[in-house]
Amino acid sequence: MGLTKLNLKAASAEGSSIGDPSLTSVDSHGVAAVHAYPQVSLARSWNSPSGNFVEQSLQYFLFACALSSVLTTFGIVFILLKEMSGFFSVVSVWEFFTGTQWFPLLSPARFGVLPLVSGTLMIALGSCLIAVPIGLLIAIFLSEYCPRGFRVILKSALELLAGIPTVVYGYLALTFVTPQLAKIFPQIEVFNALSACIVVGIMIIPTIASVTEDAIHSVPGYLRDAGYGLGMRRYQIVSSIVFPAAISGFVASIILGLSRAIGETMAVTLAAGASPKLTFNFFESIQTMTAFIVQVSQGDTPAGTIEYQSIFVVGFCLFIMTLGTNLIAQFVVRRIHHRI
Repeated sequence: MGLTKLNLKAASAEGSSIGDPSLTSVDSHGVAAVHAYPQVSLARSWNSPSGNFVEQSLQYFLFACALSSVLTTFGIVFILLKEMSGFFSVVSVWEFFTGTQWFPLLSPARFGVLPLVSGTLMIALGSCLIAVPIGLLIAIFLSEYCPRGFRVILKSALELLAGIPTVVYGYLALTFVTPQLAKIFPQIEVFNALSACIVVGIMIIPTIASVTEDAIHSVPGYLRDAGYGLGMRRYQIVSSIVFPAAISGFVASIILGLSRAIGETMAVTLAAGASPKLTFNFFESIQTMTAFIVQVSQGDTPAGTIEYQSIFVVGFCLFIMTLGTNLIAQFVVRRIHHRI
């Protein structure tokens, strides 16, 4: 009996070195026999001509996908530069970047872009002042304090909030937010920047909360355990250990929310109106870059005119603003990583 077990063990070991151990059999005398069937090597199949062809085709396909994004960006820049080439032959660069009046559709026309830039920055920064603290608190609650069952419900509600069309937010600002603000501030106009900041801030809360929550959730658990081992309370661990470790993700969420606020169109158009003013009064109507593009792109402006070319000039400025925001975000995140 002991010899039979020994033979089985030896045969099993031999089978594992030659073929699959499951391909062993035991005869009537209790002696295991090994059936060494030839196996196809996976590495050999990939090194075959057909495997090399599949591998190279996959590499070329992935490279084409990556290259398409770069070509799309350069294509957009090329079209913008081509369409705006005749604009600065009529309007001076100095007037465009330093002028305080923007009336391209009136006579005499004025092409000072500062009112559009100030309106865009007012909406972007004002909405971030609303969304950043709320999004951060939501992220901390979801990651550190929220019960597991309620966390699923709250995450679903955030995703639903992010999926609401922006035009709905615009009508919400026009029909609900502004009338409520008028009860508190009677001097507020029907179209105003404050309502636009509120609804855009609500729009970008899910982005900031979701990205920040992922960053906090990715902090290793042993850091929290070390804090508990030192006798720290939960809020001390969050403020002294968890949040500093996730600061880069928090900064990235702010930049993502800021970029979306800069590019928001319909909600801002319906809430803030279409009055390009160089003002910092949130109770007045303003106009952003995207709102101007919507206004002029409705088909009433003939192609090739200076008014038509102003769309592409403003679009290029918006592109540069968004690109600069992303570059600054990458620089800040790298600096934070180096300090940590």
